[in-house]
Amino acid sequence: MYTVDNAVIMAAGTSSRFAPLSHEMPKALITVKGEVLIERQIRQLRQAGINDIYIVTGYKAEMFSYLENKLGVRLIHNPDYLIRNNNSSIYAARNVIKNTYICSADNYFSENPFEKEVSESYYAAVYADGETKEWCMQYEPDGTIRSVQIGGENAWYMLGHVFWSEDFSTEFLKILLEDYEKPETADLLWESIYIKNIEKLKMKIRKYQNGVIFEFDTLDELREFDTSYISDTRSAIIGNIAKELQCSQSDITQLNAYKDETNAAAGFTFVCNGTKYKYSYSDGVLRKE
Repeated sequence: MYTVDNAVIMAAGTSSRFAPLSHEMPKALITVKGEVLIERQIRQLRQAGINDIYIVTGYKAEMFSYLENKLGVRLIHNPDYLIRNNNSSIYAARNVIKNTYICSADNYFSENPFEKEVSESYYAAVYADGETKEWCMQYEPDGTIRSVQIGGENAWYMLGHVFWSEDFSTEFLKILLEDYEKPETADLLWESIYIKNIEKLKMKIRKYQNGVIFEFDTLDELREFDTSYISDTRSAIIGNIAKELQCSQSDITQLNAYKDETNAAAGFTFVCNGTKYKYSYSDGVLRKE
C-alpha cells in the first residue's frame, strides 16, 4: 500500500468549449449544486486525510488566490498554459509529485473517490454503453492497462482522477524532462506521453459506476446535471443576450465555442427559438448565422 503524500489539481486551462462562462471565470470556479467545483474537490481530499494540496493555475490565475486562505491550499503557476498542453502543468508541479493524486479541477464527484492509502497507480474509468469518442482502455485480466485508443464501443474510458505511486512519478517525470523541450511535445496531453511509454509506465484501471464522476464540457451538459442553470446561467453575457433578443435564458441553447486564426477563444454560436446566432467576445456584437 502507498500512503498518499499529496494531491495536485490542474486548473490552468482556458476550457474554451465551456462558453461563455469560461470566458468570464475559470470553469473550476463555477458553482454546481450549491458548491464551487474546485472547493468541493478540495474538501473531499481533506475528508480522505489528504491535506497537502497544490493547485496549478494559469488562466485567470488571480481568481484562485482566495483558496490559499480559505482552504489552505498552495498555488503553483504554470506560465506556459497558453502555449502548451497539460503536460506543462505536470512540469510546473514536478518538484512536489510523489505518491500523488493528479486531478482535474473541473470534475464533480457525487461520491468521494479519494483514500489515504492506495494499492497501485491507476486511472479512473467509467463505462460507455454504446459508441463513444472518449479515450477507451484495453487492459489485462489483472487490470493493467495494455493500450488506449480514441473512440470505441461498449468500453471503459478515461474520466476523472489518477493516482501515481512514487515509482510511477519518478519514471514519468524522467521521460517528461527528457522530451519537454522537443517541439512535438508541446501539444501533447500528459496522457499521450503515458500512452507512448505504456510499457514502462504500469498503471491499472479503476472502474467507477455511472453517476459518480462527472465532467461538463459545455453549458448544455451542465444544464442536464444542474437544472438551475436552465433559467439562470450566471453569465452576464447570456443575460445581456437574453435582454437584446427579448427572450429567457432558457431559450438560449446549443452553445458552441469557436476560435480565431490564432486558436484563441473568439466567441460562441447558439440557437434561440429556432434561429442560430454568433456572438463575438472582441466587440460584443450578436449576428444571425
